[in-house]
Amino acid sequence: MPMKEFFLSDCPSFENKIIVSSFVVISKQVKPKKTGEPYLALTLGDRCGQIEAKMWDNVEDALDAFDQEDFLKIKGLLNKYKNRFQITIHKLRKLGDTEVDFSDYLPKTTKDVDELWRTLSGFVSAFEDDNLRTLVQLFMSDPEIATAYRNAPAAKTLHHAYIGGLLDHVVSLFRSCDLVSRNYPQVNRDLLFTGAFLHDIGKIHELTFSRSFSYTTRGQLLGHMIIELEMLQAKISQIPGFPDELKTLLEHLIISHHGQYEFGSPKLPMFPEALMLHYMDDLDSKMESMRAHFEREAAYESSWTTYNASLGRTLLNTSKFLKREDAVAVAAAAAAAVETTPAQSPAAESFDTPASERASPLPLAEEKV
Repeated sequence: MPMKEFFLSDCPSFENKIIVSSFVVISKQVKPKKTGEPYLALTLGDRCGQIEAKMWDNVEDALDAFDQEDFLKIKGLLNKYKNRFQITIHKLRKLGDTEVDFSDYLPKTTKDVDELWRTLSGFVSAFEDDNLRTLVQLFMSDPEIATAYRNAPAAKTLHHAYIGGLLDHVVSLFRSCDLVSRNYPQVNRDLLFTGAFLHDIGKIHELTFSRSFSYTTRGQLLGHMIIELEMLQAKISQIPGFPDELKTLLEHLIISHHGQYEFGSPKLPMFPEALMLHYMDDLDSKMESMRAHFEREAAYESSWTTYNASLGRTLLNTSKFLKREDAVAVAAAAAAAVETTPAQSPAAESFDTPASERASPLPLAEEKV
């Protein structure tokens, strides 16, 4: 199996160069040029992210050669358009599953999934409410649910969109809820934590995540909240005497966690645990969205990022900004020291001599597509 030599994280080193690499097709559209002839507009992905790609010439043979979620080997020019990398495709061919390593194409959490699962289990085992502890443990001991819960992304694109993202998000949410609920003694911690565990569990059926992240038919038609209500009912039916009132509260936690009608909540949060779950969930998703955006643009010089569609704004990377300010202050101090020094030794004079030019990165080796 040939190794994938170029990943999307390498883009800054190969700007304005011809690349040859393989990607999974996230989306495929056929659009008309001004002349009426078709061109291909693709979104391609690997484990490091996604990139827009266009094929303008010799399109006819490629139109029906592949579908969404297929793997492609492409040759094309990598450049920037409106400050975003894109690929102009010159050649492409469909790859068979045996020609690719699936782990190269789906982003995955860098955290230890087993350790995350143990952390979650530790929180649950400490529940004081027997009904809620039994309920969550029923979910966690179900092999099919547990496997999917440990591997599913928390969303298709907006936040924690990587293998293991759901578990990563929920453990982070448990930790936040643990801290904040200590400041509000009126909050029922077991109820809050159970809501945190259940709020996105339907994503394991709403999303498919074997080749790329997309929606299942059931997920597209019902959404994760409806699926979660069904899953909740199935598990509660296995617990004799589970209180109806507690079931109603859990159902409300599920359907209100998006917080606003315009964000898909049938109901607004109407009790303390529901309100806290919404805000903690919203905070965790937004903080992860920012972190991921900074990571994607780590190689960019600017402290300001490109526009973040999910947050509706550009972002300031304060770490980059403060380092730049520190560098400016150091340079100013050095310049002031030079101006006030009566004489310069040869060694001191060499301080201001230009550094040798760095070797420009070499393009990937040409190879047949």
